[in-house]
Amino acid sequence: KEVMMLIQWLTDELWGQIYIVHVFPDILFQAYIFTLELLRHLFFTFEQYKKLLGYASLPPGVAFAVAGLGSGLTEAVVVNPFEVVKVTLQTNRNAFTEQPSSFVQARQIIKTDGLGFQGLNKGLTATLGRHGVFNMVYFGFYFNVKNILPVNKDPNLEFLRKFGIGLVSGTIASIINIPFDVAKSRIQGPQPVPGEIKYRTCFKTMATVYKEEGFLALYKGLVPKIMRLGPGGAVMLLVYEYVYAWLQDTVDHK
Repeated sequence: KEVMMLIQWLTDELWGQIYIVHVFPDILFQAYIFTLELLRHLFFTFEQYKKLLGYASLPPGVAFAVAGLGSGLTEAVVVNPFEVVKVTLQTNRNAFTEQPSSFVQARQIIKTDGLGFQGLNKGLTATLGRHGVFNMVYFGFYFNVKNILPVNKDPNLEFLRKFGIGLVSGTIASIINIPFDVAKSRIQGPQPVPGEIKYRTCFKTMATVYKEEGFLALYKGLVPKIMRLGPGGAVMLLVYEYVYAWLQDTVDHK
């Protein structure tokens, strides 16, 4: 028994080293890719909502959060069909060479289940919650805290200040929105019993998971999510800040 425990410990340690050396850097790289992919449409949408809310005379702190919510909901409507196709392909147990292309898979989903909530827009409510809540907390926390904490004259310290706030923003937003993420995965993924839909709607799915698996089941996958969206969120906000400032300086000089 003690030998088996030792072997298990060594195995865990080995996997831990592999994770630190190989997987963790890959997670950081994926966070960087995630930043580049979302930067254009996410912040463009955020800025448009922020301009619209300027006419509503809302307090700046509330306006940032509401603009973030609006950008997240808009983003969710756009990306949800792609999420359905992605999850369907990821849960396909056939060999990689036997799997259909994304276009063929999307066409098959539309042909079988249509464009509605059981087809290409399956899990839309959960996706709306996931993106809406995340962006509301993410943008609201970042811009409100950034305006409270004093600015550092040292550029390096100022960079660290913004990075730290962005990291905390992404982490808190991930913690708050992950129950929606779990519900989305259950709804869009394969059902426990083939031919029987167990996970149908967002909040009913959350209630079912809580009842059958406990509260912590709603936070499955939290650690890798934080490791991806914590640094990824910080990088994305930093890129936004510095690119936005550079564009403003460029326009002013012209």
